[in-house]
Amino acid sequence: MTQTHDLTALPDLAATTGRVGPVRTRMPVYVDLLPPCNDACPAGENIQEYLRLVKAEQPHQAWSVLVEANPFPAIHGRVCYHPCESACNRGDLDQAISIHGVERYLGDLALAEGWSFPAPDHPTGFRILIIGAGPAGLSCAYHLARLGHHVEVRDGAEQPGGMMRYGIPEYRLPRDVLDGEIDRLRDLGVVFRNNYWVKDLIKAQSEGNFHAVFVAIGAGLSKRVDIPSGDASRMIDAVSFLKEVAEGGRPPIGRRVAVYGGGNTAMDAARVARRLGAEESIVVYRRTIEQMPAHSDEREEAIREGVEFRCLRTITEVDADTIQLEVMELDAAGRAVGTGEVETLQADTLIMAIGQETDSNFLRRIPGLGFENDVVKVNPETLMTDIPGIFAGGDAVPSDRTVTIGVGHGKRAARMIDAWLFSRQSPGHVKPPLARFEMLHLWYFGDHARRMQSELDVDQRSDFQEIVRGLSAQEARFEAVRCLSCGNCIECDGCLGACPEDAVIKLGKGYRYRYNYEKCTGCASCAEQCPVHAIEMIPER
Repeated sequence: MTQTHDLTALPDLAATTGRVGPVRTRMPVYVDLLPPCNDACPAGENIQEYLRLVKAEQPHQAWSVLVEANPFPAIHGRVCYHPCESACNRGDLDQAISIHGVERYLGDLALAEGWSFPAPDHPTGFRILIIGAGPAGLSCAYHLARLGHHVEVRDGAEQPGGMMRYGIPEYRLPRDVLDGEIDRLRDLGVVFRNNYWVKDLIKAQSEGNFHAVFVAIGAGLSKRVDIPSGDASRMIDAVSFLKEVAEGGRPPIGRRVAVYGGGNTAMDAARVARRLGAEESIVVYRRTIEQMPAHSDEREEAIREGVEFRCLRTITEVDADTIQLEVMELDAAGRAVGTGEVETLQADTLIMAIGQETDSNFLRRIPGLGFENDVVKVNPETLMTDIPGIFAGGDAVPSDRTVTIGVGHGKRAARMIDAWLFSRQSPGHVKPPLARFEMLHLWYFGDHARRMQSELDVDQRSDFQEIVRGLSAQEARFEAVRCLSCGNCIECDGCLGACPEDAVIKLGKGYRYRYNYEKCTGCASCAEQCPVHAIEMIPER
């Protein structure tokens, strides 16, 4: 096998002296570093490995590696804001790899081919109750089921999916894709009980003989703000609006719609309003467009679809058919403050999208359970609450609220619950050093432009047809080939060819190399040419 070394236990990795002398003062070692894409993924995907398998034309194996961390690649390939791509070293060479495009390709292929999750080896006899069928709850259910536990998911909505179903519009996430990936959990043995509101958690746990509980309630309540209104019926909250549309409703909103807020929910509400026939859809936001919390992709798509923006404005009053705005300005500290100047905006409907919170009232009846504002207090490492055996994650705990973070919480909670049930130490993980762009030797890699996913033309976006198209098999493989394999050997034989002493021994495909240190002089020719920085020179010990 390849000789690899734990670099975290070594002194300064850059410490080398001279080149070749009568006594070798440094030696090469093969290493496996942490790719920045893997490091940036909130769901903990082994991105580099499944890209390698796509490159090797082994898509089923690639999907199997992907779903070890994340059971919903077809969903994530559509709705994740791919922080992995922001971290991708290839972005400093030309363009980041379309990781989410490859992920979607694998997810869609799995649905088309009917690939299923492997059944657990044997049942453990433990029963776990999950409250909430959103990303965190479903992810936790999946990982627990694969470990052999009996899992029951209870949720108050008609169907599972949480905000993926009732908050994300179909033009971003088709419901057949969502249903297809959730159905695999049913095939794995996960039990779903929908239209089920848990009012007494301790009683539900006791009556169901559940050994542990994971609370994954979503942030499904819109925050409220007091605005004087002469016609409150024209004000609706964005969460209720999007949910009604997701359920097939077409609420009457009129010709002019204003959306108050600057997050992703506000962008979705404004874009949905356009699809429902609003001739004008206007986002009102109290800070600048650059300060909006909405992801730039969502904001730019809204602009392309004709959504207007009134920034540095706040709503002070709502009348029969007008909205009164106060003009804001930024103070020296960059905060938005009122100027006293007033404007009038014509609008038939005002959609409030100023934030969301969880409905945690039923949890506040549990003695000893701690809270931080509207969310549950948990140990940040184990996700256990102050009550032994009750865990929480996703929107229910302090964190950013995205699908991918929720899925990551679910995976971590499942591992911690499993360890707690068996009275084992919580599984720890020491990250290897990060493979940074400046560590790579890019002579090996050509300049290849990223393959872009095609999109539905703007003038065709009058309904809820999916906008973004997926990558073909050829395009997905092209993107996988662009991967720089940062910090991990690609068996290019560069070290074998560069060594003047014939000290590198090739072990065969898939097994990489090892060094014959009897021959090695420490000249560093191998390390200096390694394109992916899978070799380090360390001081002789």
